[in-house]
Amino acid sequence: MGWFSRKKKIGSPSSSSDEREETAAYLDEWVNSRRGVEVYVEPRTSMTESTMMLVGHDGEFTRRPISSPDEAKQFARHHSIPIYDATVVGYPQRMRDYSRRQTLLAKRARSSD
Repeated sequence: MGWFSRKKKIGSPSSSSDEREETAAYLDEWVNSRRGVEVYVEPRTSMTESTMMLVGHDGEFTRRPISSPDEAKQFARHHSIPIYDATVVGYPQRMRDYSRRQTLLAKRARSSD
């Protein structure tokens, strides 16, 4: 996987090389272990760096900082998955549904203890 060895690595610019490689390996595993994964790019704000969010078919998601939107494009191209600008298309409903389900499951688990 040649793109891992290039100067720009997934992860925030301030993270170490080991952290970036761990993040890249985590994201690869995440994509390969789920189906229907899409990439959503979130722009840099005054509070956060640019981030890349991966969303699976069931709404499960993970978010990681990136150094630039081009990095997310390269990742999506490498994995042949669709990529979207979150500020243009918004977030998929299945992601909100997944978060709600997880909240309800956690509440049930706490109340049964």
